[in-house]
Amino acid sequence: MQSEFVFSSESVTRGHPDKLCDQISDKIAAGYLKKDPDARVVAEAAMSTGIVFTSVRFWSRFGVDISALAREAITDAGYTEGRFKAKTCTIMNSLIEASSAGAIALGEGVSSENANPGTGDDALTGGQSTVFGFACNHTPELMPLPISLAHALSRRLDQVRDKKELPYLSPDGKTQVAVEFRGSRPHRIFGVSVSAGQSKDNVPSRQQLEDDIRERVIGPAFADEPIRPDAETRILVHPGGKGGPYRHAGLTGRKGGADTYGEYARRSDSALSGKDPTRVERIGSYAARYAAKHVVAAGLAEQCEVQLSYWIGSPGPVSLQVETFGTARVTEDEIARRLRRCFDFRVGALLRRFKLRELDPEQLYPRLAVYGHFGRTDLSLPWETLDCITALRDA
Repeated sequence: MQSEFVFSSESVTRGHPDKLCDQISDKIAAGYLKKDPDARVVAEAAMSTGIVFTSVRFWSRFGVDISALAREAITDAGYTEGRFKAKTCTIMNSLIEASSAGAIALGEGVSSENANPGTGDDALTGGQSTVFGFACNHTPELMPLPISLAHALSRRLDQVRDKKELPYLSPDGKTQVAVEFRGSRPHRIFGVSVSAGQSKDNVPSRQQLEDDIRERVIGPAFADEPIRPDAETRILVHPGGKGGPYRHAGLTGRKGGADTYGEYARRSDSALSGKDPTRVERIGSYAARYAAKHVVAAGLAEQCEVQLSYWIGSPGPVSLQVETFGTARVTEDEIARRLRRCFDFRVGALLRRFKLRELDPEQLYPRLAVYGHFGRTDLSLPWETLDCITALRDA
């Protein structure tokens, strides 16, 4: 990577159609897992003008009211009035019930005579996927600075709307932060962009909107940041119109950059939301982040990407690769060796290590579906803990 460059990342608010689809998907997954911790579920959602469509493949001993869960997510996102609202929007569901836990875990037509695909450290991988985890020393939570700041803006945009500080705002908003790097380190804020949708007819003037966003959103979001906008930072505040699902469509998994590292690092192209924790696209991504974060926290590298490749029907990854972008203090081969020695990347072992069966899915999953799955200081996430630093250093 160049030593001097500008990099930007975007985030979106809870009411952005793509993010709303993520929240609906995770709300459905959480509904099944709350009733049946051993449930298998893959839920996806799509939406457009007044219509929400869900596609759910599951195996569970209990059923859930999918339409009710979708309406709850839409209400939580702020769509309680206007052309698109939780009470009156059309919801269409397509449900496919798998014949067994093994059928959805391993895939129809893939079998193992002695395998129980949901229990024990040797539980079989329920799919094939290459996942990535990343960490760097830009921030205390070891996340790239552009996406960290973009999330802070989106969170603040939601907060001022929820508190009715700016009552004309609609649930749909988007933020973007561009950071100037020098010597491969964050140097200054190059630009900030906030797209604020309005839900009322009596919207403020363009100048009043800009003043409000600067004062109540941008200023507070950067108040505690070591790097803040300066006199030369380009700040763009523009009205997003009425926005929402009646203006543009939404789809689960389409905001993968906002879910992960803001495109600063590689990621899987699979959605994280809407899946039970046995799915390698989800738990594998969490494990890769967990490993990469430990490498940076242990001082072995300033940046680290961990790649895990899972093969369907096997208990763990068939490949582990490490990339440190020239910042490692030991060889990448040595880091990979230490990771293999310290961490068990088998799906069953990860379920046990992260205690994902013990967490409350209704409290966790929908909250993960907005503001990212990584670097969250507001949530106690097991894949964000740093509990093996000494072991990794001494391995």
